Amino acid sequence: MAAPVRKGEELELRIDSLAFGGSGVARHDGFVVFVRGGVPGDDVRARITKVKRGFAEGIVTELVHSSDSRVAAPCRHFGVCGGCRFQDLAYGVQLAEKERQVRDALVRIGRFADPPLDPIVPAASQFAYRNKLEYSFTSGEDGVDLGFHRAGRWDEVIGIEECLLTTDVGNAIRLAVREWAREEQLEAYDQENGSGYLRHLVVREGRNTGQALVVLVTAPGERFEAGYLVDVLRRFPEVRSIHWAINDTPAEQTNLPTKLLWGADAIEEELLGLRFRVRPSAFLQTNTEMAERLYELAREYSGLSGEENVFDLYCGTGTIGLALARSAGAVWGVEISEEAVACAIENAELNGIDNARFFAGNVGQSIEELREEAGEPDVVIVDPPRAGLAGKALRRTGALGASRIVYVSCNPTTLASDLQVLRDEYGYVLERCRPVDMFPHTPHVESVSLLSLAP
Repeated sequence: MAAPVRKGEELELRIDSLAFGGSGVARHDGFVVFVRGGVPGDDVRARITKVKRGFAEGIVTELVHSSDSRVAAPCRHFGVCGGCRFQDLAYGVQLAEKERQVRDALVRIGRFADPPLDPIVPAASQFAYRNKLEYSFTSGEDGVDLGFHRAGRWDEVIGIEECLLTTDVGNAIRLAVREWAREEQLEAYDQENGSGYLRHLVVREGRNTGQALVVLVTAPGERFEAGYLVDVLRRFPEVRSIHWAINDTPAEQTNLPTKLLWGADAIEEELLGLRFRVRPSAFLQTNTEMAERLYELAREYSGLSGEENVFDLYCGTGTIGLALARSAGAVWGVEISEEAVACAIENAELNGIDNARFFAGNVGQSIEELREEAGEPDVVIVDPPRAGLAGKALRRTGALGASRIVYVSCNPTTLASDLQVLRDEYGYVLERCRPVDMFPHTPHVESVSLLSLAP
């Protein structure tokens, strides 16, 4: 049956809810339309931009009746900048929608008729919560500028004066680098034709230590005086580490080898009383306050008594495993990134933790080897990427037969799919699931789930 809408057609629609990813959900003659810019309770006119067999996509062209849930967005760049899509949606409604999305994924995808979902944990701070931001250079009316991609566009960057997700220091560092670039008459890189020089600026902050790390990413060639850039950034006492990276490919990326221009090669962050070294490419949850809450939940759900053998799969730089180590008999971490594993080992030494060991390897391929080395696990912690547990990793994790699995997820849909397999094929029971709002004003939601092996 043909879809009841056509590309380019304009429709009046009522937005009922939010889809995972942030678009409003409406229906036209029962046909689902995902509407960018719509929030629950809106009546809108929307132009259809894409039509698929089972749904269509559109964008708001006119707000006919505003939802009672709409609020004034405080950011001067809202609607133009591609971040913070929900600043105009009351925070309580954001939380309710994210909790509903997790529940809906568990019911619809995981086939959990009545999932044991605990109330979502709200963010401790709704603004100034990020400890890392990556800016893109662009050409502006007054010269080179720094900012983010325009909403809905990956081929255009807009300059920004202030980002409400970072600190005053973070904003000041970005503006100082912008003025330095203008003074030095350096050009922004043009991805379309490969011309220009300046590509990205990465600013990382230790929110509990007051330390900052800065990375400048450029095209090949040394077209600036490193000493002067260092002088500009050293005006900020928080800056302890300054790096330079070269991207010689058309692709936008910042996770690159770096050259240390000045200072220490890393800064430190503190989580749950532990110190962690943060290098330019090291993974660390970008909301420090809520990372602590996330790890507290993982520790609570683990139910450790001090004797358990814990496998920490997708361990990254060891943050979760080390947070659990002092309550466990032993922690064994696996992570595919050798650099991350080196950081995890270093972090264990930094905190005087001697019952945690970390290994580099593909999780799905390394589980059997880990089992031979470490013995049978009592508790397994998994914190996979957005794609969830890969098929082999999922099945080998289930086959471990640990009495408890704690699943930390950043994607409700892959979480639900993985939990269904662990239930249906390996006999695990979902005891608890709790969403956590790590990223206010964005569509993203994390969660922590506890599974126990049925007797």
